[in-house]
Amino acid sequence: MHSKPSILLIYTGGTIGMMKDFETGALKAFNFKKLLQKIPEIKQLDCVIETISFENPIDSSNMNPEKWVQIATIIEENYTSFDGFIVLHGSDTMSYSASALSFMLENLNKPVVFTGSQLPIGDLRTDAKENLITAIQIASLQQKGKPVINEVCLYFEYKLYRGNRTTKINAEHFNAFTSPNYPPLAESGVHLNVNSNLLTSKSSKKLVVRKELNDNVAIIKMFPGINESVLSAIFSIPNLKGVVLETYGSGNAPTHDWFIQILKNAIKNGLFIVNVTQCSGGSVNMGQYETSTQLKKIGIISGKDITTEAAITKMMYLLGQNVAPKVFKTIFETPLRGEME
Repeated sequence: MHSKPSILLIYTGGTIGMMKDFETGALKAFNFKKLLQKIPEIKQLDCVIETISFENPIDSSNMNPEKWVQIATIIEENYTSFDGFIVLHGSDTMSYSASALSFMLENLNKPVVFTGSQLPIGDLRTDAKENLITAIQIASLQQKGKPVINEVCLYFEYKLYRGNRTTKINAEHFNAFTSPNYPPLAESGVHLNVNSNLLTSKSSKKLVVRKELNDNVAIIKMFPGINESVLSAIFSIPNLKGVVLETYGSGNAPTHDWFIQILKNAIKNGLFIVNVTQCSGGSVNMGQYETSTQLKKIGIISGKDITTEAAITKMMYLLGQNVAPKVFKTIFETPLRGEME
């Protein structure tokens, strides 16, 4: 007889864990110990489920690197006792958290599935039940006694995505996320179809949890009319270590002398600047147009087809590991967890 897969449910906060007080209409946090009472269908899943909750669940707008360390520590402390992990999280910053955890959990050999919902679990038309039930099912998938999924993922509205490839695209639709540059790892319909060829291969090494993150970083979105004083002020921020520059199209930006000079000086002073596209899909290809040739020349790092969420969290992670300046560009441009091509 095979033992049932054991899954740990980690509740950080967010809409999925809210119940409506029908007298007042206000939303309040739901006791996950009573999960089976609210979702009796979970009893039909062939696995053992345990739950753990943040002492003070948070709205995902309040998510930060300290909380990422908290989630990573819960996984680290329970890693040998469970076959998979579900992180219940508010949808607003879920892509940032899934990206961060993907870098922090090195040599991950078990599934860590982020999920949440657009409506509270107690609502009549909630998407929470389907998201949670299928996420648990995915985390329980095994082949020859080993987990099928070995990476940080995000499950929402019938699709399982690589976590560090996702971005939230809609505040109202159940279909709230997309993975613009990487296909879904699995799709849930009448059958649960896993695209095995897209999955991360199993690591033979022991899990290492990297908890050092440096948040002295910024995201600058280019727009027509961005001026010298604004840009100079940002690059003059004390202790700033890295900037993710959201440029146009395939990595294009103004060619004004002042603009290039500011970037050049920043790089000379040891600042790391990563070029990502502000388009929802596609890749940075510096040098394709004249408007990006200069950026390439002065040593701007290419974000290739990485999302902004993955770029900023990868930067925090690499800065936290004190990567030597000489190799920072090379390492950033190298896929570490399948976050870029």
